[in-house]
Amino acid sequence: MAKYRICLIEGDGIGHEVIPATRRVLDAAGFDAEYVIAEAGYEYFLDHGTSVPQATYDAVENTDATLFGAATSPSGIKPAGFTGAIRHLRQKYGLYANVRPTRTRPVPGAYENVDLVIVRENTQGLYVEQERRYGDTAIADTVITKDASERIGKFAADLAMKRDKRLTVVHKANVLPVTQGLFLNTILDHTKTVEGLNTSTMIVDNAAMQLVRNPRQFDVLVMTNMFGDILSDLAAGLVGGLGIAASGNVGDKFGIFESVHGSAPDIAGQGISNPTASILAAVLMLNHIGATELATKIDNAVNTVLTEGPRTRDLGGTAGTEEFTQAVIAQLK
Repeated sequence: MAKYRICLIEGDGIGHEVIPATRRVLDAAGFDAEYVIAEAGYEYFLDHGTSVPQATYDAVENTDATLFGAATSPSGIKPAGFTGAIRHLRQKYGLYANVRPTRTRPVPGAYENVDLVIVRENTQGLYVEQERRYGDTAIADTVITKDASERIGKFAADLAMKRDKRLTVVHKANVLPVTQGLFLNTILDHTKTVEGLNTSTMIVDNAAMQLVRNPRQFDVLVMTNMFGDILSDLAAGLVGGLGIAASGNVGDKFGIFESVHGSAPDIAGQGISNPTASILAAVLMLNHIGATELATKIDNAVNTVLTEGPRTRDLGGTAGTEEFTQAVIAQLK
């Protein structure tokens, strides 16, 4: 009997390429797992009228963790009945912390010596998707609660205490004192009780500039949903782009780990997608379930291939998905 049970969801587009590649890397590393294959996403919605079937809920709830490939979320007016699969799963399972590590990798153009983590509140803010329109006026609600702010603040503070004991609370309370002020002040009330934690605050627009000018000043940053979505992509651009950016969606009971890039329909099916982000999402997953030695082993193998090549096209190389995956597997063996 396998030690772990893992749910795999390919999703849409290049998810069908990067998840199988990641599974082969996990197998090559000796990960003792039984895999449960599940479906979700826009492609599934078009065929079945729902983004996430009951079988996928069952798979997520009866495995140790979930690895998700990529999801399409069409812009503009959504089809009737459609909800984004990954956003829906975050809400359903209370995956309130989106964790986005940003670490220098050996790729062209990357900033040196960057090692920070953006913690994004994952269930509230503008992403509650409560929009309405009155003629030529459109209104979107933003939802911030004290309980959710305290929960994400505690998560970020605990993470910071395991690292360099530095936490930056990013906000826009100078303009939005009610919503952003509640978020900011709730977290500050908690961090006052954490002995040894060095807490600072920064307005979001300044944080964007500071990330570009000197990202090494940061360790753990915590912020609301949309700010985290934007700044974590900015941070990824400092160290090589979305092709190597992974994230974890973590709650008190469940964890869903995903590459940050989208479904990339322009290159889907061509065999040229970069599986690095998905492989590094698996590294986050392994650390989450306690398989830390395997996580380090795979992380080191990826770094070696990024250093020595072959690299994929988004990183200045010519390798396709298969060539890169085989190179990582060769390092593991």
